[in-house]
Amino acid sequence: MTETLEQWLDREYRHAALAMMTSVSAVGLVKERPGFGQSMRPAPGSIIASPVPGAYDPDPDYFFHWFRDSAVVIDAVRLLFEASRMGGEALHHFTDFVQFSLSLDTLDGRSLTTSSTWREKVVPDFQQYVRSNEELATVRASAVSADTRVNPNGTIDISKWARPQHDGPPLRALSVLKWMRKHKVTADASTLLQRDLDFTAKHWRDPSFDIWEEESGHHYYTLRVSAAALTEGAEWLRAEGKAKDAEVLQAEAQAIYRMLDSFWRESGGYYTSRILPEGAKSAKELDIAVILSAVHTAGQGDVHTARDPRMHSTLERLEALFDAAYPINHQRPKDRGPAMGRYQGDAYYSGGAYYFSTLGASEFCFLAAAAHAPGCEERRHWVERGDGFLTTTRAFTPASGDLAEQFDQRTGEQTSAKHLAWSYAAFISCVTARHAVAAR
Repeated sequence: MTETLEQWLDREYRHAALAMMTSVSAVGLVKERPGFGQSMRPAPGSIIASPVPGAYDPDPDYFFHWFRDSAVVIDAVRLLFEASRMGGEALHHFTDFVQFSLSLDTLDGRSLTTSSTWREKVVPDFQQYVRSNEELATVRASAVSADTRVNPNGTIDISKWARPQHDGPPLRALSVLKWMRKHKVTADASTLLQRDLDFTAKHWRDPSFDIWEEESGHHYYTLRVSAAALTEGAEWLRAEGKAKDAEVLQAEAQAIYRMLDSFWRESGGYYTSRILPEGAKSAKELDIAVILSAVHTAGQGDVHTARDPRMHSTLERLEALFDAAYPINHQRPKDRGPAMGRYQGDAYYSGGAYYFSTLGASEFCFLAAAAHAPGCEERRHWVERGDGFLTTTRAFTPASGDLAEQFDQRTGEQTSAKHLAWSYAAFISCVTARHAVAAR
């Protein structure tokens, strides 16, 4: 008997939940980095982007606690808990996550500059990949939150990378707020939330690297999640009786929304993903990150959300882009949406489709559907579009149910990082949004 989409979704959901949790508090794993003279055992509360110990051989080394990825994953843990797919251990994972995140505030890169012992362990060929003492000395206090990622044992990442990045703190704030709204959590969660809100309010105007860690500037995704965190943070502060502090955050959020309005490109019919310094142009202006910003905030209102007609236009432009660019989309069945990538000309690994991009497009459709009354044509239209992207995801998911980062734009074979925690989290979040539409 042929397995229905509903049956596959349920089976894959269970697999995704188990597979994602192998990256959460993975204390039983050890990652050796002989080139850097390191041995890494994750601490409780850390979340590694991928549990596969790659070294670009060919699997990439994703054995890090990224601030962005970990926020997405800990939110998916909440969704599993609320769906009764996890028990009380979910609360323990969240508590550990909060404690691990707070422990990073004690990091001080200046301690690495006063001793050369660790540098002596780095083999000659890897010296070119190590950060300078001058850069490491700046990694302290609130600057740790802009450092993109840390080692999962809670130490500073000594390797050169795209820094600073400012999307991690607001994403983490949004995830913590969602936990705090419905579940009894420790006071430490409030401490972490306040620190992330303070960071976001202070730094959103500063240029940073984009979600893909490639270009420095002002980015739609980073600004959108920052606006959402400050808006929802203001609501929390008001409930805590801190009206003046709430007004400050709300004013900052409104300033961000005004800036986001300037990202609309009338001639192209899309929100540009970035504005680079001194008017520099980028080939990555049409970018799935804009759609992911609506998914990761799921905000109310009609602008810069899945209800925004300009967002709908942006999604249509992205669909047309990847439909034409990827051979796996050519002559696709009518019940499938196009496999979605990041931006035109992507050259990372296969430069192909990403599971979290395709699932993000699907979830966006379910969020758009939720804005319409049950039974109406518009709602059915959006649900069908969402299911089309899920059907594509199914077509390129192996029988094992395992999800990597990408699937090749020509062959459909998985590539880049195996068992990407974000891919599994995106599946859980997407199916949750689909269930929410079906329940109404």
